[in-house]
Amino acid sequence: MGNMLEIKDLTVEVGGKTILRGLNLHIGAGEVHVLFGPNGSGKTTLLMTILGFPGYIVKSGRIVFKGEDITELPTHERVRRGIGVLFQRPPAIRGVKLSDVLNICRERGGISEEETSRFVELLKLSEFMGRDVNLGFSGGEVKRSELLQVIVQSPELALLDEPDSGVDVENVELIGKVLNEFLEREKRPSERRRAALIITHSGFILNYVRADRAHVMLDGTIACSGTPDEIFKHIMTVGYEECIRRCRK
Repeated sequence: MGNMLEIKDLTVEVGGKTILRGLNLHIGAGEVHVLFGPNGSGKTTLLMTILGFPGYIVKSGRIVFKGEDITELPTHERVRRGIGVLFQRPPAIRGVKLSDVLNICRERGGISEEETSRFVELLKLSEFMGRDVNLGFSGGEVKRSELLQVIVQSPELALLDEPDSGVDVENVELIGKVLNEFLEREKRPSERRRAALIITHSGFILNYVRADRAHVMLDGTIACSGTPDEIFKHIMTVGYEECIRRCRK
């Protein structure tokens, strides 16, 4: 099916400090990959670099999306080409209604009003449509709101920064089930149109989202890769560094 995303020998500086070092990562069309790693290993920096945020300076390497080199493109052009993101800690936006944001996202994504309403119901956000974005929302409500905005944009590549952090089990289960539907995990691999990269620290999301591949990030690079169950089991039982040693062995 080919690669949706190819990251080749990527080295990135932030504030004059090298954060990513010669990183390589390929995500095939229709695949869901999970990225583990201790705090400070560079996981969020990788997402921000894929998105082209200012301040994340690519010193070497390339980012290729659907066969196009996007390394030098501004953020809005990357989004226009089909990349969406769920932020770990999105801000509250006073004076902007969630329904207004969804209307803007829907115009870009091309999702119908009926389909949008269906996902609003699935994510139990009907009563939030007239409220300011994320203002006074609980942790689970913020994550569900962020996921809804991503879905309505209908990206071909979804970048999800810790969708399972700061939320209870009930919300993680709901988010996981909706993600499985959005990512078309019930279809055959050749029929899936969307791919995803999910950053997780706890791994709880794996109880509900079926992933194809897992990676462990350490010191700004992909240290090892494997099946999600294998990688997560090693992390939980022996920790990151021993997991990496065993994978390499």
